[in-house]
Amino acid sequence: MIRVLVADDQTIVRAGFAALLAAQEDITVVGEAGDGREAVRLAGQGRPDVVVMDIRMPGMDGIEATRRILAQPGSEGVRVLVLTTFDVDEYVYEALAVGASGFLLKDATADELVSAVRVVARGDSLLAPQVTGRLIREFTKQRRNRPQAPSELSTLTARENEVLVLIAGGLSNAEIAARLVVSEHTVKTHVARVFTKLGLRDRAQAVMLAYESGVVVPGENQG
Repeated sequence: MIRVLVADDQTIVRAGFAALLAAQEDITVVGEAGDGREAVRLAGQGRPDVVVMDIRMPGMDGIEATRRILAQPGSEGVRVLVLTTFDVDEYVYEALAVGASGFLLKDATADELVSAVRVVARGDSLLAPQVTGRLIREFTKQRRNRPQAPSELSTLTARENEVLVLIAGGLSNAEIAARLVVSEHTVKTHVARVFTKLGLRDRAQAVMLAYESGVVVPGENQG
């Protein structure tokens, strides 16, 4: 079962999301929070696998709540799916920068929300199609003075670096396997080694690192 915490300051919206998710055979809702502080508290108590997090909430917003939840002891397996009506560049970037694994707009369908929860629960990243292009432009616009690449990148083999580039290009393990003409099991092994060497928790962090370090440059063809 996927354990989910829903955080949204609108009672009707929050209850609707919770009811939709609880109706799935593989999902159980372990809590509902009306603001960021309550989300942090309930996440610490309920140990959810996925937190469906609104951005704009009174008191503590979803970005700060995400930061605090993921900094809690024992939070290694927690994934945050940001769900909001605000598809503004700064929110997309900041949500991912603090560790969110996915970003979905509230105009998504019920099936898309359920699918998104399952995607981030298994450790993959997810971006709403509407915001993917904005995110890349944000890297281009705001990260021109790119920090020096982390030294851990030098520990990657040529094939692991290639896998990192393909992850940053949005390819799934199956798609990477087809591109490299190897088995999906081999790709999973490479991905696991990349994550371990670079200290990454999921694909969203891999994408962030690849762009910020210059391994992938926005606008360049990634193969």
